Amino acid sequence: MTALRPGLLATTLAALIAVFLMMPLIAVIPVSFTPTRYLAVPEDVWSLRHYQSLIDNPAWAQGVWLSIRIGVVAALVATTLALTFSLGIWMIQPRFAGLLMGLALLPMVAPPVVSALTLYFFLISLSKVNSFVAYDTWAGVALAHAVMIAPFAVVLITVALSQVDRRIDLAARSMGAGLAMRVFRVILPNIRFGILTALFLTFVLSWEEIGVTLFITSVQAVTLPRMMWMGLRDNIDPAIAAISVVLIAIVVAVVLGKTAIQALQARRHEKG
Repeated sequence: MTALRPGLLATTLAALIAVFLMMPLIAVIPVSFTPTRYLAVPEDVWSLRHYQSLIDNPAWAQGVWLSIRIGVVAALVATTLALTFSLGIWMIQPRFAGLLMGLALLPMVAPPVVSALTLYFFLISLSKVNSFVAYDTWAGVALAHAVMIAPFAVVLITVALSQVDRRIDLAARSMGAGLAMRVFRVILPNIRFGILTALFLTFVLSWEEIGVTLFITSVQAVTLPRMMWMGLRDNIDPAIAAISVVLIAIVVAVVLGKTAIQALQARRHEKG
């Protein structure tokens, strides 16, 4: 079968749309090389002083490490909760499955300010009984992020489960497989890509979350997005542009790496 290839007009339009969407990201690159103390496009002199400030100021590295730690924990917790919930709905098929699904997705549709206030009072209450998972702690932020991002994992895993043939589970059950064997040897291998996608997406959502974080942190748990927001609010530090360029470069490298791996796998599949 002949592969369908886009024409010149479609390719040109796609390229123009891609450039238009990339303009806000491209515009920040020259600003990051400004020699001034404020956000400006360099005219004659280009400088690396703001990249050097990222290295000299350990607060940036601490913010990055804290965001990574919170993102990993929040993604693991959210995906585990979503997987347990979705598996239960898929296997048991309760009578009020639609209502339960609606409740699970509620944080996704609730206004962010309402969610932030709710989580703020919840963590303040937890602070009275423990100091680990509490207000302005990394564990408290991870818990709040997990609550906010879990619905997205529920959607992805539910979609993955909807593509699994129930007869596979029924066949395993008829062969005497127990619940654990059915879950870990039959169902989970068939939805592993959905689980990995949920882990990646929830990590990204936690990494970039700022609305709820502003309500539940003060001076101890300062994530990278909060540092960038503080830099823009207080003194419009051009280092924000430098860290933005670094993050864009990391994302581009990840996308290019993923594309290269997919192309390599497709080539091997064609040869096989």
